[in-house]
Amino acid sequence: MNSCVVIPYFNHGGAIAGVLESVRALGLPCWVVDDGSDDASKAALSRAIGANERVLTLAHNQGKGAAVMAGCDAALAAGYTHALQIDADGQHSVNDMPHLLAAARAQPQAIVIGQPIYDGSAPRARQYGRYATHIWVWINTLSFDIKDSMCGLRVYPLEVVTPLWRHQRLGKRMEFDTEVLVRAAWAGVTIVNIPTRVTYPADGVSHFKMLRDNALISWMHCKLFFGMLARAPRILSRRVLRRQKSAA
Repeated sequence: MNSCVVIPYFNHGGAIAGVLESVRALGLPCWVVDDGSDDASKAALSRAIGANERVLTLAHNQGKGAAVMAGCDAALAAGYTHALQIDADGQHSVNDMPHLLAAARAQPQAIVIGQPIYDGSAPRARQYGRYATHIWVWINTLSFDIKDSMCGLRVYPLEVVTPLWRHQRLGKRMEFDTEVLVRAAWAGVTIVNIPTRVTYPADGVSHFKMLRDNALISWMHCKLFFGMLARAPRILSRRVLRRQKSAA
């Protein structure tokens, strides 16, 4: 297991230095994918970047999903087997990152995802809003295996996930985090959930566009629902086989 860190970055100049400082405790190479940030944010990133970190720059803003895919593709080409994805807004706890990496070492073909534990800083409306996506994910995978598809802290086995977007078109913006997990579940990839603490900084920057991103997410759920209907017999038969193997 040869791991690196991939951080999608877009105008998080106020948080990136602290995020990179946290990541350095892991001792892993780090790729920051600059998704078309403004000049001030590019300058903040340039000041914060360290010797074991590199910047991959996208010519214009394409979305979080596009940044993650570009970072994972570059990491795989450089010889890494796994990428720890961390958001650039400072929400994730560095103390929980080793637990996700340990779970990935135990099951190297699985996708390991954070299952958020929120503190008092989390907006109630945002927590409640996530449940609509949770329900659709459970419907579209015919399982409860994915506890939270929107958490931006996860470990990807690169040879497992990169074919998912090379062989089909995945959403490039906020819908990516959910879609890639659903399609991975359809492909029979094991999903491992690890509880992780999530904090919303008081000065945090959110790039969620209410109308645009809700429309993209709704369209994604619609496509996945009909995709699930076509795959339902295969999904259910795979589950039966797994249960039989576990009982044997």
